[in-house]
Amino acid sequence: MAEAGNKVVVILNGGSGSGQAETVRNQIEELFGDAGREVLTVVPADGQAIDKAVDDAIASGAAAVVAGGGDGTVNAVASRLLDHDIPFGVIPLGTLNHFARDLKLPLEVEDAVGVILAGRTVRVDVGQINHRTFLNNSSLGLYPAIVKLREQRPTKGLLKWAVAAGATAKALRHNQILSVEVEHEGGLLTRETPVVFVGNNEYKMVGLAAGTRDSLSQGQLAVYVVNTVGRLAQLKLGFQVLLGTAERANELDVIRTAAATIRSRRPSLHVSYDGEVETMTGPFKYRILPKALAVFVGEADSARPTLGPDVRGNITRG
Repeated sequence: MAEAGNKVVVILNGGSGSGQAETVRNQIEELFGDAGREVLTVVPADGQAIDKAVDDAIASGAAAVVAGGGDGTVNAVASRLLDHDIPFGVIPLGTLNHFARDLKLPLEVEDAVGVILAGRTVRVDVGQINHRTFLNNSSLGLYPAIVKLREQRPTKGLLKWAVAAGATAKALRHNQILSVEVEHEGGLLTRETPVVFVGNNEYKMVGLAAGTRDSLSQGQLAVYVVNTVGRLAQLKLGFQVLLGTAERANELDVIRTAAATIRSRRPSLHVSYDGEVETMTGPFKYRILPKALAVFVGEADSARPTLGPDVRGNITRG
């Protein structure tokens, strides 16, 4: 662990997971205390309070800063650390925990704290869209519409999945098609599309593993442009994802690049990044920040993000 001091600052989202913030806080403090580590646990009330908590941790010379929560909390804390060489830890407390799962981090609090205490870090890439950072992905079109609809009925537990299914069905019925130009290192792609999905590194497009990443350190964005506008064709693409044939289909373009600029006829669009949604004015400038974040991970054989080939500006089309 860093030599700047012994203190670990944990920024805990009180609303993540089961919402039992006080129980989790006590568990975290006990685990660090038993290991002889000084720990300060902060439970911010909102996004601005998260920013202040991270800034205070940096100013205090913390040896590490840890996010306890879901992907939104992880994003908020990590984004604030990018310009500072302070190791970042994750205690996954959300529903999906995409970043933690792709790094093969343990999902139990005790095991996650153990990874941080062990002190091993790797550097991972970070994506940016205009003025925002994403660790997982960003999207234009259908997915932001689903999130906006889902936010109208905030729920927890199994009901959350029912609300998500309803929002997806409604968004599919009413989603408007985007006319986009994607300028990237390999050229220019023009499409009519219901969704553009940009990953911080490449996502698997095979079976039940679809939606996960083998690597967070290839130094590339993966831009997925759905090249179909009908609902039946979109359902067909979904089956092709399950069968592992999506990248060979005519309904999907895949661009691998370090930077991309997306332009739309509309002056502004809803843009999602790590599950958050914001209205942004175009053009939408994406770029990768290679190995911009040092993250605590487990043993090398099970958790190190793999380093793949450096293939830039490459477009795959069925």
